[in-house]
Amino acid sequence: MAALGLTAAGCGTGSGSGDGTVTLRYAWWGSDDRAKRINRSIALFEKKYPKIRIKTDFQPYADFWKKFNTQASGGNPPDVFQNAIGFLRKYDRKNVLLDLRGQVEAGNLRLDGFRAGLEKFGEVDGKLLGIPVGSNSMALVVDQTVFTRAGVRPRPGWTWDEYHAALARIQDGQGRAGDAGPYGIMYLYDLYLRQHGKAFFTTSALGFTEADLTDWWTKAFERVTSGLYADPKKTIQAKPKSAVTAELAGCEFTWDNFSVRYSSEGKSQYGLAPIPTTDGHRTGQYLGSLMLSGSKRTKHPKEVARFIDFMVHDPEVAKIMGYDRGVPSTVAQYEAYVPSDPVGKQIAAYEKQLVESRVLEPITPHPAGADVVEAAFLRLSEEMSLGTRPVADAVKQFFTEAKTALAA
Repeated sequence: MAALGLTAAGCGTGSGSGDGTVTLRYAWWGSDDRAKRINRSIALFEKKYPKIRIKTDFQPYADFWKKFNTQASGGNPPDVFQNAIGFLRKYDRKNVLLDLRGQVEAGNLRLDGFRAGLEKFGEVDGKLLGIPVGSNSMALVVDQTVFTRAGVRPRPGWTWDEYHAALARIQDGQGRAGDAGPYGIMYLYDLYLRQHGKAFFTTSALGFTEADLTDWWTKAFERVTSGLYADPKKTIQAKPKSAVTAELAGCEFTWDNFSVRYSSEGKSQYGLAPIPTTDGHRTGQYLGSLMLSGSKRTKHPKEVARFIDFMVHDPEVAKIMGYDRGVPSTVAQYEAYVPSDPVGKQIAAYEKQLVESRVLEPITPHPAGADVVEAAFLRLSEEMSLGTRPVADAVKQFFTEAKTALAA
């Protein structure tokens, strides 16, 4: 890390040498295991492109964005970096992101062969600001033993009323809460709103009213109080374990590829269940994705594009990465890696079912400031659930903070 810092400070955004070798800086967030997989992938890339060297840097999620924001503000962001939908407009507005459309037109980056329209995931206002490396979607992770004992069998198209009735059966017969508490998950509330013809965001503002959120959080607080949702004090104390693996709740909503963690954390068998619906069909779901983006300040846009192209298209990379960043976004990588473990098979089957059932929709736009809004939503929902802030006050404070963040 120290050596990387010295290199980065000396070379600015990308560097070259007398023999024509180009060095790119590549940064991402994630675990040590992700780092090992990415470094193995980079070794393959450097073997194919011996004149392009990759200097790496990775951090936990929160630390990554703190460091990236500092680098971007100082005019020295990495040449290529991991990105997410909530940051595209933010950093495009700050003139940080490279429009990769020119590299597509130059033949350095392919947009063919992506699954389920994912090639459009990083498009913002006509610019191509990110290329997806994998897909995921919201799901309900369930403790299969608990659900079986309670006689609950979730099915595609089940309703929110059926979901809450299932939670009550778990609470009554299994000695634990039905759900960990979905009230603070911005992406889940987005799906619920989309089922009702709204959305969490428009391109520049919130897409729902104070009355909408008051209803969502009022019902949530009632369910916390009744024990249908897990005691938030206990779920906080259980971290970093989830409420499900800590045996505080029978299920919880999360991204489907996050389900890998449950088997390593808990003692039970875990599975993926469909998102509840309002009308028996519409889930509001879309395929989300981590992305790779380039810096507008890079001195080597062609090499950045070739690196991104390799990471999303090369079949050997898929075999190395597995489902670490979601189900591979391109057909070539999707076919190259066929999971043999039960969790991987469940994730693949879940996303296949989403595609074949035609429930997927375009993603809700995320305006600049969406990351700040999400943090406020999570914090205030927790305060509401703990009873330290009344629902009305939490709603008012959220809209105040959200409007400020989206206007910045």
